[in-house]
Amino acid sequence: MDMIVEHVDVWAAPIKDEPGGLANILSGLKNAGADLDFIIARRAPEQPGKGVVFVTPLRGDTEVSAAATLGFNVTSSLKSLRVEGNNKPGVAAMLTEKLAAARINLHSVSAAVIGARFILYIGFDSAADAEKAAKLLEKT
Repeated sequence: MDMIVEHVDVWAAPIKDEPGGLANILSGLKNAGADLDFIIARRAPEQPGKGVVFVTPLRGDTEVSAAATLGFNVTSSLKSLRVEGNNKPGVAAMLTEKLAAARINLHSVSAAVIGARFILYIGFDSAADAEKAAKLLEKT
């Protein structure tokens, strides 16, 4: 299968759980020139009134500096891969089955199909698991 597998840094920041909370923080990244490939935001049920946003990638000193000012940090506890390839029915199941067979535990998975291509972000608990997964998926 023709796939691109790459390690990515995922950045996280707290947001206010209120109208405009996410827009405010994304506007700050936009103003720094960030061209984000992926965004996930959600409430933090254990902290009423708060949420969290995850983004990738941030490129260059200007974007990283702006992100730091906005409260972003690289998610050091989460190592992530971005996997992209031609979509076909069951591709996510097939890839996660391969990882399961290799005894690699997944922390998180987010996926989407755009046109004829899929994009899959997979989070792992360790750099070793991410590296093992990358080598396995590159052979797929």
